[in-house]
Amino acid sequence: MIVLYDTADAVRNAGFIQELQKFGEFRLVQWNDWTEDGLLGLADTLQGELVLFRVRCPEAARFLEDRGVFLVNRAEVNRVANDKWQSFQLMQLLGVPVIPTYREAQAFPCVVKTVDGHGGTEVAIVESVDEIPFKSESLVFQPVVDHTADVRAYVIGNEVVGAVKRSSVDGFKANYSLGGSAEKFTLSAAQEQDVLKIARALNSDYIGVDFLLLPDGLHVFNEIEDPVGARAFYETHDENIAELLVEHLRKIEKDRPFRPKEK
Repeated sequence: MIVLYDTADAVRNAGFIQELQKFGEFRLVQWNDWTEDGLLGLADTLQGELVLFRVRCPEAARFLEDRGVFLVNRAEVNRVANDKWQSFQLMQLLGVPVIPTYREAQAFPCVVKTVDGHGGTEVAIVESVDEIPFKSESLVFQPVVDHTADVRAYVIGNEVVGAVKRSSVDGFKANYSLGGSAEKFTLSAAQEQDVLKIARALNSDYIGVDFLLLPDGLHVFNEIEDPVGARAFYETHDENIAELLVEHLRKIEKDRPFRPKEK
């Protein structure tokens, strides 16, 4: 099996890569050339392998899949998870509670995000259009939602393997990578049902599903993460998520159709 990162993310995720290699035979491929010629070379490099795709690049994922490369997660998961507008539309279609999201500001103050931001970056509360700090033309706008914390549920296949509740003491961004605190969290039956509804609709293999906890005890969904980081999981759980993921990948490797015959 291959795990694919760009070089910068491979450095940041060296610990996770080592954990994967502890439980499975993974070859790390680092790639930075996302031109058509570069992708043709990458497709040749990956042919015949199951590839754990740890890159936020839906166009590259689609290019590789169209050339017969077997990706986990599949290209459609990468496309939806890395586009907040597409994620919002999916959750609306599924009938799960979701933060109202618009392509133009409806009122101020509001939260503005780039559609492809991740990890709490490129998110801001603004009082007017003139305060928008991003140059991107692809933005979404959401009302400021009063909430007590946010939760990330980790889903492997059709199973929620854990969840963390993240809180911030000095801002509205509770991402663990930005300094927020994290603790283990147990989903309610309704929360787990909604999380799995999203994962099954995407036919995903390993994602994070983020939602807000509201003061009245209800929840409202926010974002989908692919690739999803696991730092907060390791800080709060005894289970090793790399081991759980490798077990899932072995099942895929065993059962996947049209697998090239070993010589």
